[in-house]
Amino acid sequence: MSMRSTTFIMLDGHAAEAIEFYREALNSKLLYKTTYGEGKDADSLPEEWKTRIAHAVLQTGENDMMIADLFPGQPYVIGNQVNICITATQQSEIEDMFNKLSDRGQVMVPLQETEFSPCFGMVTDRFNITFQFYMNDTTSRWS
Repeated sequence: MSMRSTTFIMLDGHAAEAIEFYREALNSKLLYKTTYGEGKDADSLPEEWKTRIAHAVLQTGENDMMIADLFPGQPYVIGNQVNICITATQQSEIEDMFNKLSDRGQVMVPLQETEFSPCFGMVTDRFNITFQFYMNDTTSRWS
């Protein structure tokens, strides 16, 4: 299995501002950015949500950092802004890690197919650390 772990910052309406701040402060390069308004469910969202960031990737040196605004309805909890995103190429490995972290933890988003990944889910483990799992056919950098 090929796997990467990446810092993932979750904000509540300030992701675009954070992207610009980190680009300048950390001399980062923006590799990818999409808004909720560009997604398949855009028509069902309130207008003010359409400009919020659904997903962005910054490259700082050899490292990536992901940034997004919470999806409408997700609670914003101070202290939970930084997650660890595990990107892997094998669904069975993702399922195994996800299930182990779920033991005495809390599933935030069950593993499921999404428009951006054949297997995505979020779990907060027993130590209150939130992990996102993302399956990709390759763990290469965003392009």
